[in-house]
Amino acid sequence: MTVLSIIRDCLDALLHPSARYDALMRARHRAFMAPRLLGSLAAFAAFPVYLAMRGAPSAIEVAAFAWLIAPIMLSWFLSRTGRYEGAHVLSSLALAGLIMAVAITTGGIESFAAVWLIVVPLEAALSASRRVAAFASLLALSCVGMLILVSQLGWLPVAEPSAAERGVLMAFGVASATLYAAGVAFGAESLARASVALLSREEERYRLLARNMSDVISRHQRNGAVQFISPAVEAMLGMQVAQLLGYGLFDRVHVADRPAYLTALSDAARGEVRSVEFRLRREPVGSERGQVDFIWVEMRCRPLDQDGARDVTCEAEVVAVMRDVTDRKLFEQALDQARSAAEAADAAKTRFLATMSHELRTPLNAIIGFSEMIAQEQSLMLGAAQRKEYAQLINDSGQHLLSVVNGILDMSKMESGTFEIASEPFAPRASLLHCCNLLALKARENGIDLITDAPQDLPVMTGDPRAFKQIVLNLVANAIKFTERGGQVCVSAAVSGSQLTLRISDTGVGIAPDDLKRIGAPFFQTGTTYQRRHEGTGLGLSIVKSLVALHLGELTVQSRLGEGTAVTVKLPLVYTPPQVKPAERKIATLTPALRQDIQDHVHDQSQDQPALVKKSA
Repeated sequence: MTVLSIIRDCLDALLHPSARYDALMRARHRAFMAPRLLGSLAAFAAFPVYLAMRGAPSAIEVAAFAWLIAPIMLSWFLSRTGRYEGAHVLSSLALAGLIMAVAITTGGIESFAAVWLIVVPLEAALSASRRVAAFASLLALSCVGMLILVSQLGWLPVAEPSAAERGVLMAFGVASATLYAAGVAFGAESLARASVALLSREEERYRLLARNMSDVISRHQRNGAVQFISPAVEAMLGMQVAQLLGYGLFDRVHVADRPAYLTALSDAARGEVRSVEFRLRREPVGSERGQVDFIWVEMRCRPLDQDGARDVTCEAEVVAVMRDVTDRKLFEQALDQARSAAEAADAAKTRFLATMSHELRTPLNAIIGFSEMIAQEQSLMLGAAQRKEYAQLINDSGQHLLSVVNGILDMSKMESGTFEIASEPFAPRASLLHCCNLLALKARENGIDLITDAPQDLPVMTGDPRAFKQIVLNLVANAIKFTERGGQVCVSAAVSGSQLTLRISDTGVGIAPDDLKRIGAPFFQTGTTYQRRHEGTGLGLSIVKSLVALHLGELTVQSRLGEGTAVTVKLPLVYTPPQVKPAERKIATLTPALRQDIQDHVHDQSQDQPALVKKSA
C-alpha cells in the first residue's frame, strides 16, 4: 500500500456522509481538505524548529503560526457539516484576514503581502460556485480599499525596512503568491480532469445501457417531436436514429393510432404518467419495396424532470420508454380466437342437441306409434288401406331419419377431412334438369314458379356428380322452402372462363345481415322472425359450402331481409386435387344484395324463352 493510498483512505474517512456517494463531490471535498490539513500539520511541525532557531517569538509571530494552523479547523468544519460552499467562504475570510494582518504591519498597500489578495478569488474558483467566487472577489477588493485607506490616513505602524529588505520581502511575497496560485491552478486542473473522467464514465455507463437495452428510450416535445432516441430503435424498426428525430417517428405511427399517441405525450407533458399502445411501421430486413409491416409498441411516458435553474417558461418535455409487444398482441389475438372458437363450439353443440332432439324424436314417435297400431291391427280392426297408409308413414319417417343421419355423417367426414371426391366426367345440364324435375312437384304444391335456365351447349365437366346433385338439391330445396306462395325461384347455369357458374335466386323472406355472416355454419338456422314453415337440421347450406370448397370452388350469398336471396356457386370445369389444406381456401363471400338486383336477374332469365324449362302450378 502506497503513501498516497494511505492518505486517500484517511481523507475518505473524514468525508461527510453527503459526499461519500457522489464521486465528483468526493473529489472536491478531498481537494479542499488535503492541502489545508497538510499545510496546518507542516506549520505545526515547523513551529518547534522555529522556536529553537529564533528564540522567544513575538505576539505577531505567534498569531501568524496560529493562523497557519487554523485551516485544520476549516477541514473539521467541512467534515462535520458537508457545507462545501460555506467552507470556501470561511477559507477566503481566513486567508484575507491573514493577508491584511501581515500587510498592515509591513507597509500597507505597498507590503509584499498585498499581492496575496489576488490569490483569494483564485482559490474561491475551486468551489465551482459563482456566489463564492463573487464574494471572494468583493472581499479582496474591500481589503485593497482598506489598505489604501489606512495608508492614506497614516494609521500604519512606523517600520521603515531598508531597500534591500523591502526587495527581499517583495520577492518572497510574489514568489510565494505565485507558488500558491500554481498550487490552486494544479488543484483546479486536477478537479477538471476528475470531472471529465467521471463524466466520461457516466456517459459510458448510460451508453452501455442505451445500446444493450431492448427497450427504446426517447425524449419528446409536447407536440411529439423527438429530440433524442436510443440506438435500440434501429433493431426495432430497422432505421437509423437520425431518420426518426423530429417528426420521423410520428410519421411511422399508424394513422389510426396517431391521436392516442399525441394525447399520451400531451397528458404526460402536463404532469401525468401515461401508457399507450400503438402500431409502428418498420422496415424488415430483406423486404420488397412497398411492403408494409407494422409492429405493436407499448409506450410509457412521464414528464421530464426539469432543472430548477431552468427558465420556467420553457416548454415541458416528456421522456418515454417503448417496448415491442407484438408477440403479446398475437398471443392475445390467438387467445380471443380460441375463446371465440370454444364459444362457437359450445353454441354448435347446443344447436345440435336442440335440433336433433326434435328432428329425431318426431319421426321416431311416428315410427313407434304407427308400428304399435299395426301390431294391434286385430283389436283395432284395421283395414288393408289403413295398414298401407301406416306403413308408408313409417317408411317416410325412416327415410327422414336416414337423411338426417347421412347429413350428419357427411358433415363429420367433411370437417375431419376424410370425405373423398369421386371425380369423373358428367353432363352438368342433365344433372341440373334432373334435380329441378325432382323438386318441381314440391314447388307446384307450394304455389311457386320454378324456372330453370340450362343452355344446350353446357360442356361436360369433371367432378363428383353425386356432390353436384347434392349442391343443387340443397340450394333449390332451401329456395323453395323459404319462398312464399306466388313467389319465384330461378335456377341458371353458365360457363365463364374455366368455371361453371350456378345461380339460384328466389323472392323469398331473405336473410338479415347479422345472420348472413353465420350462414354455412353447421346446425345454424335463421331466427324465428323469418316465420319458417319447415323445420330442418341446419346442415344443408353447411354441406353445400363444404362440397364447393372440396371442389376448389366459390360460394357467394347475397340477400336482404324480406327481399329475397341469390346464391352463386362457381365450380371448375376440370377438378384438380387440392395442394393446400381446405381450411386455407377462400370458400365464401357473403354480402347483402338489393331485391331489385335479384328481380332484374329473374326478369332477364324470363326473356330467354328458348332456353327455359318452366315448372309451375
